[in-house]
Amino acid sequence: MNKQLPQERREELINLLKTRFEKNKNRHAGIDWANVQAKIEANSNKMWSLNEMEESEGEPDVIGYDAATDEYIFVDCSAESPKGRRSFCYDRAALDARKEHKPTNNALEFAEEIGVELLTEEQYKNLQQLGKFDTKTSSWIQTPAAIRQLGGALFCDRRYNHVFVYHNGAESYYAARGFRGLLRV
Repeated sequence: MNKQLPQERREELINLLKTRFEKNKNRHAGIDWANVQAKIEANSNKMWSLNEMEESEGEPDVIGYDAATDEYIFVDCSAESPKGRRSFCYDRAALDARKEHKPTNNALEFAEEIGVELLTEEQYKNLQQLGKFDTKTSSWIQTPAAIRQLGGALFCDRRYNHVFVYHNGAESYYAARGFRGLLRV
């Protein structure tokens, strides 16, 4: 798969990300856009992943910086779970287990395809400190192996001004459930 974006799209994406970055300074206090942009432009695979996040309506934005790895952390900051990543079951095993009415894809493989990770429970709760996300939708999160081995998977949402963590059969899928990705650049 070609992970190179045409120059015109690269410029459009950088401008879009910069505009979002400047509009939402509360998400990344103390982070300088010029440094973020330099990191993105230096890594075409990460730029491609950011474009995939954007194309599936995730509205990626910087929410932090990891000094230990010298990486900026991007997360989908769309108000609701990204539209282009909904109606997915949790993983390949869940997709294969469905006999009828299979969803088009699964969250873990799609995340891998676009080069992102599902959020952990802690990351999801931290994101909710930066705004109100998933007030009408929900998002799959990384599920501990012990839960997954028993057929379950975890998802989160925000209702009643509180973040909830729930469980469901991993093979389930809903029009209002997707997943949020995390990308380190």
